[in-house]
Amino acid sequence: MSELLFPMRLDPKFQPMILVLRAYREKVQKAGGGVPVAFCVERNNGYKYRYDINVLPGDEEAAGLLERLIKSVLWVVGGFRVYFGGDDKLGRKLQAEFQKGALRDFDINFMAQVYDHEFEFIVTALKDVPESVSSSIAVGGNLDGCRIGFDAGGSDRKVSAVVNGEVIYSEEVVWLPKVTANPQYHLDGIIDSFKRAASKMPRVDAIGVSSAGIYINNEVRVASLFLKVPHELFESKVRNIYKEAAKAIGDVPLEVCNDGDVTALAGAMQLKDNNVLGIAMGTSEAVGYINNEGNINGWLSELAFVPVDYSKDAMVDEWSGDYGCGVKYFSQDGAIKLAEAGGVKFDANLTPAEKLKVIQQMMKDNDPLAKEIYETIGVYLGYTLPYYAEFYNIKYLLLLGRVTSGQGGDIIIEKANEVLAKAFPEFKILITTPDEYTRRVGQSIAAASLPKSRA
Repeated sequence: MSELLFPMRLDPKFQPMILVLRAYREKVQKAGGGVPVAFCVERNNGYKYRYDINVLPGDEEAAGLLERLIKSVLWVVGGFRVYFGGDDKLGRKLQAEFQKGALRDFDINFMAQVYDHEFEFIVTALKDVPESVSSSIAVGGNLDGCRIGFDAGGSDRKVSAVVNGEVIYSEEVVWLPKVTANPQYHLDGIIDSFKRAASKMPRVDAIGVSSAGIYINNEVRVASLFLKVPHELFESKVRNIYKEAAKAIGDVPLEVCNDGDVTALAGAMQLKDNNVLGIAMGTSEAVGYINNEGNINGWLSELAFVPVDYSKDAMVDEWSGDYGCGVKYFSQDGAIKLAEAGGVKFDANLTPAEKLKVIQQMMKDNDPLAKEIYETIGVYLGYTLPYYAEFYNIKYLLLLGRVTSGQGGDIIIEKANEVLAKAFPEFKILITTPDEYTRRVGQSIAAASLPKSRA
């Protein structure tokens, strides 16, 4: 792997995935071109994503890199079935890792839950690896009539009444969904917000919902808002909770989307353009994407679990048990990790959010370590965007979240732009942040605009 143009004192072992991938491609090319292999990840409704690469036969490095690539595609696109072809021995090795109880146990169990389908890894001939079948789902941009926009957050629920694209009423209500086991609490809260907005309009033509988690066909598949709800109640009371809440308003069109996609949609509406990747650096790394057609791909875009660092010495994510994943680089955990590497000793009783506030205060006090922390996050971002661009066509990066607030956010953007300009001049990605209007009401308008009305 080529050396970093921007070495980092706070994380000297950082190995960007894109540099490892490029170095391997160059190695194969110098050795005569290698042999082609491919894998394809299949998800719901027959949609598929195929990735092709040449490898050197029997190469151990290829096995390690392909494991990281397959994991990346699983969390970018989502899927319950992987086809691998081109090298049987390599395929069998990877197949053994993507099995229950094996290396990728967390990943395959998660995908099985999302797609209601047992996970499969199929080793086949190269010619039998399916081609990509893409989707482009039109959501958003519908501003006609009287609409409800609802944003389900972990500490508050925000609802807006939107009439012909203008927010005429907006309210935030504090709630505690993540620590509540009774799903009736969640349903009552959602209905309460819906009714508050409905009371401000002569009628309701459509309801759009923005919520953290994974949603398929307006059904909740995985969402931290319902963390404490027992599994049996989740299936019977939570899966269709937004559909049930909408019935309290009437027979109106409903669209439920991941909050990352809605954030990207709000950015696209602000920019009046497409190919927008939105990244929110907060408790975790939340991501959404609006494609070239102004639509969503129907992908998971759970980049918090996508490897960005190839180094096995990288920090391990407690939930997935894997190393080098985005959550430990583009969230408050990432900032805290770097602060501790720089010698900061946090009070053990502080929450991660409170530790981040300590770092932000250091920045206000012009502490040079704080500046270095944000510069390092900027370097992470500059080296990671070209890896994300392996999967997304990125014209704009919309950056938000509490880690990017204030002067620290400006430093992150400045450093990321510097890395892109010097190390990846072929990428012309405009990194921007939401304007004040988009921050204040843009998310509500974007959420409200999700469904088409029947009018």
